[in-house]
Amino acid sequence: VTSCLSFIASLAYQTKTIKLGSGTLNLPNSHPAAVAAHVAMVDHMCNGRFIMGISPGGLRTDAEIFGNLDKDRNAMFAECIDMVLKIWSTDPPYKLSGDYWDISTERAQDLEIGQGEVLKPLQLPHPPIVVACMSPFSNSASNATAHDWSIISANFLQPIWVKSHWDKMLEGWQQSGRQPDPGQWRIAKSIFVAEDQKTADAYAKDPNGPYAHYYKSLMRKLIGNGRPDLFKTHPDMPDADITLEFVLDSLVIAGTPDHVAGEVLSLREQVGDFGTLVYAGHDWADKELSRLSMRLMAEEVMPKVNRALR
Repeated sequence: VTSCLSFIASLAYQTKTIKLGSGTLNLPNSHPAAVAAHVAMVDHMCNGRFIMGISPGGLRTDAEIFGNLDKDRNAMFAECIDMVLKIWSTDPPYKLSGDYWDISTERAQDLEIGQGEVLKPLQLPHPPIVVACMSPFSNSASNATAHDWSIISANFLQPIWVKSHWDKMLEGWQQSGRQPDPGQWRIAKSIFVAEDQKTADAYAKDPNGPYAHYYKSLMRKLIGNGRPDLFKTHPDMPDADITLEFVLDSLVIAGTPDHVAGEVLSLREQVGDFGTLVYAGHDWADKELSRLSMRLMAEEVMPKVNRALR
């Protein structure tokens, strides 16, 4: 999926109630005016069912191909979203100047025919914003809640580090004078549900299966980028212990509905209260088993979890 907005647009008129979110818009690789215009259009196409997932981007080849490899992408991220929100909250002519982008419509606008005006989204002042957080003690989490945005903790981060995101969220709420709200915290997990444990383990823990394919790729990217800490269960864990088997066992929840429900509740005990569990997508090696997993998650696992929480 090289363009999440294009993919979401393809679903806009095939769906009626489901909310569709970008996962994610890598803002340093995008022009703020293009982001503002494209997101506004998709929000209208979705009739206000769009959630705007944003991030600085983590793939080094993406950064290199857009000329950002040696730039401060966190600073670019902050400048881009600030400009997007200013475009949506003001009327033309636009006159925005930053360290990375300069935006103006003063010289060429013709407002009588709508030239030089960027469409505003259907959801005002803007669609819900969710920031992807993948690092322990991520400053993105505090920055998000300071702006009244939500966060999503990555599915490849160990629970000990996911828990650190709550402390950073509290910092943001304190800075902005807002009340803490666990409902603004989404946590992603790699999950596979089957009718028996043997099938679940065979599919989700197979070293040649789709879950292993995903984590092998991530391990190579992140460990090769100097981030083995993301996979560690404690800071002094040796790098050599980060094997594929260890990663699959510690980060993938797989089993029967009862087992998975218990693991989800255990996760909540480890990290604290959070609003939404995000079932992370993976390639399908078996269409029927994959669809069954999602159905069991919705119809059996989550009702068990919610009953237990109540």
